[in-house]
Amino acid sequence: MSSALYDQDFYAWANQQAGLLRAGKLSEADLEHIAEEIESMGKSEKRELISRLTVLLLHLLKWEFQPVRRGPSWRLSIANTRDALTDHLADNPSLRSALEASVETAYRRARRDAALETGFPESTFPAVCSWSFSQMMDEDFWPEAPATK
Repeated sequence: MSSALYDQDFYAWANQQAGLLRAGKLSEADLEHIAEEIESMGKSEKRELISRLTVLLLHLLKWEFQPVRRGPSWRLSIANTRDALTDHLADNPSLRSALEASVETAYRRARRDAALETGFPESTFPAVCSWSFSQMMDEDFWPEAPATK
């Protein structure tokens, strides 16, 4: 019954499984689906990390490459995203081991998005992220516009 309920009414299934686990009735629990859901939750946290990094990197790229458009709302967005990332990593400290790869993935997306949002060619932006994670997260870090050639 549990497995069928999983496909028909996830909310009811989740509540049922929580009750079974709390009661110590592991033999009645839908362990396979519970394991899948726990794995999915972990993947969701990593996706959230990449999403927040993408937003931060996008805003930092726009800050650097569109200095005439800088304003308080951009500064606030960057500060809020830094705070959200700090909170997310505090809640999920093991994600720090995935930071390097996550920043690489997020930067590729942010670079593409920056090109789409600004109308600049993607080649305008560095091919790889030129900031360290600690720089990105530093509340005093605001990238300067590149020198004109």
